[in-house]
Amino acid sequence: MVMLRCGDNSRGRYHPDCPEHTMFHDRQAGLTTLSLALGAFAIGVAEFAAMGLLPWYAAGFGVGEPEAGHAVSAYAIGVVIGAPVLAVLGAKLPRKVMLVALIVVFGLANLLTALAPTLPLMVVARFVAGLPHGAYLGIAMLIAADLAPPGRRASGIANVLMGLTLATIIGVPAAGGIGQLFGWRWCFVIVAVLAAVTALMIARLAPRGTGAAGATSAARELRALSNRAIWLTLGVGAVGFGAVFAVYSYLSAAMISAAQAPGWAIPLALSAFGMGATVGNVFGGRLANWSTFGGTLALLCGMIVTSLLYAAVMGQWMAMIGAVLLLGCTASMVIPLQMRLMDVAGEAQTMAAALNHAAFNAANALGPWLAGRALAADMGWASTGVTGALLAVGGIFMLGLAWLDARRSERLRGMALAGA
Repeated sequence: MVMLRCGDNSRGRYHPDCPEHTMFHDRQAGLTTLSLALGAFAIGVAEFAAMGLLPWYAAGFGVGEPEAGHAVSAYAIGVVIGAPVLAVLGAKLPRKVMLVALIVVFGLANLLTALAPTLPLMVVARFVAGLPHGAYLGIAMLIAADLAPPGRRASGIANVLMGLTLATIIGVPAAGGIGQLFGWRWCFVIVAVLAAVTALMIARLAPRGTGAAGATSAARELRALSNRAIWLTLGVGAVGFGAVFAVYSYLSAAMISAAQAPGWAIPLALSAFGMGATVGNVFGGRLANWSTFGGTLALLCGMIVTSLLYAAVMGQWMAMIGAVLLLGCTASMVIPLQMRLMDVAGEAQTMAAALNHAAFNAANALGPWLAGRALAADMGWASTGVTGALLAVGGIFMLGLAWLDARRSERLRGMALAGA
């Protein structure tokens, strides 16, 4: 075999017919995706560990847990606000530059969290830390999809999300242990270090041509806000994914109160969810490559079944762990929804991708709130699973509306082409 040596690697021009360039491109794509996944890992640890460490920083500041919970809410609000705002403000920047800036802000905000002398300052720091969340993950998934081979864009997205799922398996339990042994502040210091490493890796490894400056504009990104297909897709995630959070948010409390589980079983249950999500990422990518609508429907049906299974085995902590593991397998719904958004967003790719994560954080608010209302009405711990199943049904309803809208758009497009 003749090896073609065109000598353009240093200039970043990829020639698919050149074996040397093919190997260089594949290696660079793999390392870039790894750096993007590391940033997702840091984000996952910071978001979920903040919930698990709540009793410790509540005690540290001398406040009750409901008041300390404002730090968790502030982060979610930051995600919802930051996703669209930063997508517009960074529209003219190269994606590589934008990613580095976002993860640096995230790291600094987590460092400020660790240094906060009072709860109000911590709440502000958590809000700032949430701002880059949606934009970072959205842009990271766009880059990973672009770097993936043709026909495997969903697999590239799944590789980035693997960082989030590994955070729930490894990062969150480890952060909880570190927080209990050495103090909750060290968890956020570690996250800041991970963010710094991510920034250096992206700056060094990501291709220079990743998202050229001027490729879009604020006006083009804002057009996403008038795109009905985008809003219907976001509605599927905002409602349907609430099923996962309705169960996950009260899992520890249900294990202790309803099942009298031993203390060591709590981190095991949380890790089981993460292991399920890791497995689900593989199948979620394949389902999305097959069909965005069909893949989403399959995962929502899975949420209904596993949420009801969780409710049925309430009080049996080993069976609850098994049900949560299966529920985690459905958490990859973000992949087919991201693929659908990429198909309908047109030139507003960054805005749509960022809004996807804002929608999932809306689900993070909706699911626990509805499950909490059920618990407040003395419906029992099993009601959290039933609430999750109902939210998944709502997600299927939203998916049906999105599918009908897509069919209508295709029909109108076909009529227009026939008339031309």
